[in-house]
Amino acid sequence: MPEDSLEEWLKKAEQDFEYARIGMRQKKNLLYDGVCFHAQQCAEKYVKAFLVRHNIGFRKTHDLIELQRLCAQVDSTFSLITDPLKLLFVYAVDIRYPGMTATKEDAREAVAAMKQVRTFVRARLGLKSK
Repeated sequence: MPEDSLEEWLKKAEQDFEYARIGMRQKKNLLYDGVCFHAQQCAEKYVKAFLVRHNIGFRKTHDLIELQRLCAQVDSTFSLITDPLKLLFVYAVDIRYPGMTATKEDAREAVAAMKQVRTFVRARLGLKSK
């Protein structure tokens, strides 16, 4: 994974960002599970982009806390986003299968957490906030 380009990670992260935002705007066919999943994916890809930028290898994982620990090797301020990463971590896999369903409030919280992580990591990558 780390051999992929930073630009590819950022592009994929932004696609997930847009999917989550679009999902929240749906009036019919509520997509809250998908919103939560894409919010988690956006955060995960931004954190991985940071690791790629700093040439830090990582295994194939959705564990945002494990990835956060790797980021903290370069930038200790990553501890500031522990809460949003923990909130999003639960949406990595289980939300895509029967047994877990997101509510509108879950989706709102996931989007807020995603935005917080996105803004935080973009700042550390020297990218303008969109």
